[in-house]
Amino acid sequence: MSRPDTERIAAARTLLFVPGDRPDRFAKAASSGADLVVIDLEDAVAPADKEAARTQAGAWLARGNRAVVRVNPPGTPWHEADLATAAEHGCPVMAPKAERPESLAEITARTSARCPLIPLVETALGIERSPELCAAPGTVRTAFGNVDLAAQLGVAPDDHTALAYARSRLVLASIATGAHPPIDGVTTAVRDLDALREDAAHARRLGFTGKLCIHPDQVAPAAMAFAPTPDELRWAQRVLEAGESVTTLDGQMIDRPVLERARSVLAHAGELRTTR
Repeated sequence: MSRPDTERIAAARTLLFVPGDRPDRFAKAASSGADLVVIDLEDAVAPADKEAARTQAGAWLARGNRAVVRVNPPGTPWHEADLATAAEHGCPVMAPKAERPESLAEITARTSARCPLIPLVETALGIERSPELCAAPGTVRTAFGNVDLAAQLGVAPDDHTALAYARSRLVLASIATGAHPPIDGVTTAVRDLDALREDAAHARRLGFTGKLCIHPDQVAPAAMAFAPTPDELRWAQRVLEAGESVTTLDGQMIDRPVLERARSVLAHAGELRTTR
């Protein structure tokens, strides 16, 4: 499994989908500023265009470009060929409709563990099995499929209250199993950047550290939403500069969990410095 790819997945704040049957958009997606591009061979591609999309994705990867590939799920006619293409190029795989850890283990085996996994958890069963999915071989980090899950539950995909349990369960499962914090789902209102910022802020409060995007215009505001704010950075630096012997700062208790939180904030911003 590629260590650079694993590290990029772990650190990514933004993942931008691009349809696999639109190779004319691949370069634009790659230049969007997204941390990772996801070439979608599943939902964004009609059945008649699946093989052509796979060929286009393979050609893009063969030219030395890097991307995640969202494959078609097990049991579909395209799954095996999708995995073969991903394995050939050693690229990360986004596994849709993730419900069974055995299926994820099989993907890892069939790709000779060359392809780090991002299970896309987007069904009720997947949410309930999220600890097993997070702990499955090859899993680096899960992603939340709010649109499919909302359709299954009969709720709106932008209803924060209706999907709060599912989001929180995925966050808890990730941390409990040692996986990296999950990636939040899409904001379907492509041109409504205020809605995107609101969705990202909500997800961040629950413990998500990145977001799936479906348009290049969403990338920059999503990245900003998941970055530590200037106030958070100043607070974290002051906490660490105060040292471990300090028990209060500005009237707030300082103990080991608070120190770890401060270190996490600075590490997430790429600005962790030795303070002692």
